[in-house]
Amino acid sequence: MGLSDAILELRTANALSQEELAERLFVSRHLVSKWERGERSPDYPMIETIAGLFGVPVERLVDRRDLVFRELGDCLGNGAPPDETRLTEYLNRFLSWLPRRTADIFLNRYYLLKTTAEIADKYGIGENHVRSILSKTRKRLKKALKEEEK
Repeated sequence: MGLSDAILELRTANALSQEELAERLFVSRHLVSKWERGERSPDYPMIETIAGLFGVPVERLVDRRDLVFRELGDCLGNGAPPDETRLTEYLNRFLSWLPRRTADIFLNRYYLLKTTAEIADKYGIGENHVRSILSKTRKRLKKALKEEEK
C-alpha cells in the first residue's frame, strides 16, 4: 500500500472528512486531496505528524528509510551515485568537523533512522530545533561535497 492509500484509509477509518483532517494538520483540504490522489506527497515531518495523529508508526504510512534517504539525496548534487568508499571517507571526515551534538543528531537521523521526535526527546530539545539542525547540516554537507568535487 502506498502513502496516498494509507492516508485515505486512515482518514476514512477514523471517520474524518478531508476538511477535518486538513484542519487538524493546519493544511488545506485541497492539499489533503492531492496527497490522497498521489499528486503530491507530504514531507517527512508532516508524515510523522499524520502518523502521530492517527496513533500509528511512521512505517504504517511509508518506509522510513526511503524518506530519510530522500532528505540526504539533495546533498549528493547531480544524482549520480558517488563512489561508496570516497563518500564514506568523506562523511567520516565531515562528521569529525561538526560539533559533537550536531554529529550525534545527524547520525541518529541518517544512520540510526530515528524520528525527529525521538531525537528531540533524547536531547531535550524541540522537534523544530532538531529539524533546523538537520537542515543546516545537510546544507553544509552539500556545500562541502561540491567543494570536494572540485
